[in-house]
Amino acid sequence: MRCGILLSQKNKLWVIKALDKRTGRTIAWELGNRNTKTFKKLYDKVKHLQKATFYTNNWEAFAKVLPTKRHVIGKRYTNEIERDNSNTRHHLARFTCRTKVVSQKVDMVDSALKLWQALTIDYFFNIFQDIALAIFR
Repeated sequence: MRCGILLSQKNKLWVIKALDKRTGRTIAWELGNRNTKTFKKLYDKVKHLQKATFYTNNWEAFAKVLPTKRHVIGKRYTNEIERDNSNTRHHLARFTCRTKVVSQKVDMVDSALKLWQALTIDYFFNIFQDIALAIFR
């Protein structure tokens, strides 16, 4: 599992995410300040994964919260989360620095992440694709 940070810079709302290393999919995220309390909330969502190893960078909150025996620190292990963060910024305009077309409220950011994650699953994407294409039939 990878843990990483994505910043929505306008209102300083941080998205801290956990990725499944095997699938590359986001399995959980938490929105809030860049602090140990926010990361602890994310860890509470994934701590039931007893066999998971946590690969992170050297942010001190990771070391404070994650179990030492299952925590691996190093930039070479975080390329997947950085790629995922880049893709999120690419696909969701609200995560770019100068966006002015969307709400930065926590509920709206969370809803946008949920919708984007759902649309990365073929089954859900196909349903929405069929609806959109029906407009042109």
